[in-house]
Amino acid sequence: MTFQTRTKLFASAALALLLSGGMVSADTIRFWTTEEQPDRLAKQQEMAAQFEAATGTAVEVIPVTESDLGTRATAAFAAGDLPDVIYHPLQYALPWAEAGILDTEAATEVVEALGEDTFAPGPLAMAAIEDGVASVPVDGWTQMIVYRADKFEEAGLEPPTSYANVVAALEALHNPPEMYGFVAATKVDENFMSQVLEHVFLANGVSPVDENGTAELDVAATTEVLEFYKAIADASPPGELFWQQSRELYFAGQAAMIIWSPFILDELAGLRDSAPPTINDDPTSPELASKTGIVTNFSGPSNPDGAAWGDVRYFGITNDADTDLAMEFVKFSMDDGYTQTLSIAPEGKFPVRRGTADEPAKFSDAWAMLPVGVDRKAPLGELYDQAMIDEIVGGLDVAQRWGVAEGQLGLASKIINSQVINRVVRQYIDGEIDAAAAVAAMNERLAAIE
Repeated sequence: MTFQTRTKLFASAALALLLSGGMVSADTIRFWTTEEQPDRLAKQQEMAAQFEAATGTAVEVIPVTESDLGTRATAAFAAGDLPDVIYHPLQYALPWAEAGILDTEAATEVVEALGEDTFAPGPLAMAAIEDGVASVPVDGWTQMIVYRADKFEEAGLEPPTSYANVVAALEALHNPPEMYGFVAATKVDENFMSQVLEHVFLANGVSPVDENGTAELDVAATTEVLEFYKAIADASPPGELFWQQSRELYFAGQAAMIIWSPFILDELAGLRDSAPPTINDDPTSPELASKTGIVTNFSGPSNPDGAAWGDVRYFGITNDADTDLAMEFVKFSMDDGYTQTLSIAPEGKFPVRRGTADEPAKFSDAWAMLPVGVDRKAPLGELYDQAMIDEIVGGLDVAQRWGVAEGQLGLASKIINSQVINRVVRQYIDGEIDAAAAVAAMNERLAAIE
C-alpha cells in the first residue's frame, strides 16, 4: 500500500468519525519507550493525550528498560505481539529491519511525508536501507570537545577542530597543576574510554570494520591516532581517568579541554547542584558556561573532513502495528508534538528534524528555548550564543559510528565491548610498546572477534 493510499484511507476514516458526531474512537495503539524516568514518562503521556485529542486514537505508553529492549522485542515478535511503535537506540535499527520486526516501508513513507530534506542527513544515513530507512530518526546527540574559549582567544589559538589545533593548544596552555592541557580517558574498563577513542579514530578516518567484517587497521593512519592520543594523555593528570575526573577538573578551571557528552551543558551553567562548577565561589554561576566553546566535528591528518561521534534514537513502526495509526502517531510526534518530544531532555535530545519546508528552523529554534537543568532551569539559547547552538545541532549532519555505513554495527559493538583497543592504546601511551607493535597487536586481537 502506498503512502498516498494510506493517507486517503486515514483521511476518509477521520471524516467518517467527524460525520458520526465527533473524534471519538475506540482505537488504541501501544508505544514502547525507553525513557522510563517518571518526569520523562509524564511528558510522553502528555503528548499521547494531545494526539488522542487531535485524532481520537489513544496511545498506551509502556516503559521498557533499555537493557531489556532487545530480548523483549524478540519475544514479542515471536509471539506476534509487538507494540505498534518502539522508541529505540541506533543499534537495533538495521538488525530489526533484517529480522522482520520493523515495517521499513511505513518508516520511509513517514520520512517522505515529513520531508526528507527537513532531517539531518547523519541520522538518516545511519538507518539507511536499500529503498529508504529502517526507522524514523527522532533525536540524538554528538560527543563534543569542550574547551576554554577564553583561554584560546587570549593565546591566539584556533578552536580545537583538528588534531593539529588540539596539539597546538596543548603546547600553549598545558601548565600543571594550575591548568592541564587535556583530561584524556585512560581507564580501560570504562565505556567512556571506548566512546572517546571511537571518536578520535573516526576523526582520522580509521575503522576496525569494513563491509566484509573485521578490517586491518591502516598502519599510517592508526599511528597518527596513537600519537595524538599519547599527546593528550601526556597533557593529562596521572592516574585512571574517566568522565568524573574530566568534568571535575574542567569545572574547577584546571583543564583547557575535555571530551564529553552534551549532558554537561546544564551543569556547566550551574543548574545542577550535584555537579556544580567550582571555578568560583558561586556553584550556581553561569561564568564557566560563558567561557566555554564546543566542537562536535574534528579531524585528523588522514581525514580532513573529520567526523562527529553521534548517538541517535528512532521511532520504529513494527510489522504487527496498526500501520496507518502508527504512522500518524509518529508523524504527530515529529511535527505538531515534536517540541514536546524534545522537551523530555533537551540537553541530550538535539533535533534531528530542524523544521518544516515552510519554516526550516522551526524546531531547532524551539529546542534552543526549551528549559534545561535540574535544580534551576534556563534555555540553552540563553546560556550559550547562537554560534555554539548551531555547532551543537550541526554535529548531527555528519554524525558517524563504526560499522554503520558498512552494515557491521553489530560486529563493531562487539569490538568496542571487548575493550581490546582501550587496552592496547593504554599500553602504548604508557610506553610499554611502540606504535608499530600497538597496531599489530590490535589487528591480531581484533581478527579473533566474530
